[in-house]
Amino acid sequence: QVQLVESGGGLVQAGGSLRLSCAASGRTFSRYFMGWFRQAPGKVREFVAGISWSGDNTYYADSVKGRFTISRDNVENTLYLQMNSLKPEDTARYYCAPRIDSNSDYRSRYAYDYWGQGTQVTVSS
Repeated sequence: QVQLVESGGGLVQAGGSLRLSCAASGRTFSRYFMGWFRQAPGKVREFVAGISWSGDNTYYADSVKGRFTISRDNVENTLYLQMNSLKPEDTARYYCAPRIDSNSDYRSRYAYDYWGQGTQVTVSS
């Protein structure tokens, strides 16, 4: 089992940057494909970015490609999301989670479990 704590969110102006962190407890962090998701009020939780257990392969939603970068440190058991050129439509609560069902689409929230409490990102125009 993995326990996760997200941090790094805040209020930023459009065009600004934030770096989110996701600290994991437990020795199994490095075994998992990890994902970042976000959820705005009244909307479904959506895929933002994903990274393989080794960090060699990364995946992004079209809406953030070229602006966000996912990375991980398996020694420090931490997942990161560098967010640049932020837009008001990026406003949401951001969550990290391990993909526990490797047979399911990595973009589906149902492939993930052990969600953290999330960190709020608000981008003003």
